[in-house]
Amino acid sequence: MLADDQTLVRTGFRMILGADGIDVVAEATNGAEAVAAARRTRPDVILMDIRMPEMDGLEATRRILTGAPDEPRVIILTTFDLDRYVYAALSAGASGFLLKDVTPEHLATAVRTVRTGDALLAPAITRRLVQRFARRDGDTAGLHRDLAALTARELEVFGLLARGLSNAELGARLQLAEATVKTHVSRILAKLGLRDRVQAVIAAYETGLISAGDERGAAGD
Repeated sequence: MLADDQTLVRTGFRMILGADGIDVVAEATNGAEAVAAARRTRPDVILMDIRMPEMDGLEATRRILTGAPDEPRVIILTTFDLDRYVYAALSAGASGFLLKDVTPEHLATAVRTVRTGDALLAPAITRRLVQRFARRDGDTAGLHRDLAALTARELEVFGLLARGLSNAELGARLQLAEATVKTHVSRILAKLGLRDRVQAVIAAYETGLISAGDERGAAGD
C-alpha cells in the first residue's frame, strides 16, 4: 500500500513496484485514509510518508501497528533526512526508513526485505539514534517489557545483538553454532513482543539493559 499526499509520488512508486512484480493493493492521500485502507485491504507492506494532511504518517503507523500477528510492515518514506524522524518512526513500530530519492532497485529490494521480517536499518545506526533521542522527554513507554522472561543466556544474547553484533559474531563471541544463535534471537523477539533486531536495540535502551555510554562489544560496527 502507498500512503503519500503527492499523486506523482504514488504514481511513480506504483510503476516502479509493478515493473518489479510487486502489486499495489491500495493508495492513501493522508494518514486517516492510510489507517482505513490498511484495515480494509490488509497489505503486507506499507510505504508511508511522514508529512501528510489530517494525520501524519507517524501517527498512522502507530494506529496500524497494534501488535496483531498479521499486521503489515511499514517503511517510512520522506524527503527529510533527519534523525528525529527516523527514531520516531522506529519507535512507532516501522521496520525501516527510506528517503524519497531512493533508486527503483533499492525501493523494490526494501519492500521485499521487510516483507521477509528483516529491518532496513542496521542495528549500529539504530543505536546511534537511540543514544541521541531515547527517553529525552521522560517517556518510559518501553519500560513495561519484562526482561525476567528471558533466560540468562537469552539476556546475554539480547545485550550483544542490541550492540549490533550479527548472528555470526554472536556465535563466535559465545561459542555457539549460528543455528543456535538464531533460535535464541527468535525466542527473545517473541518473548518481548519485538518485530525485529532494530526494535530490539530500542527495547534494550528503554529497559536500561544497556545505556548510551555503554559501547562495549560495539567496536566492530
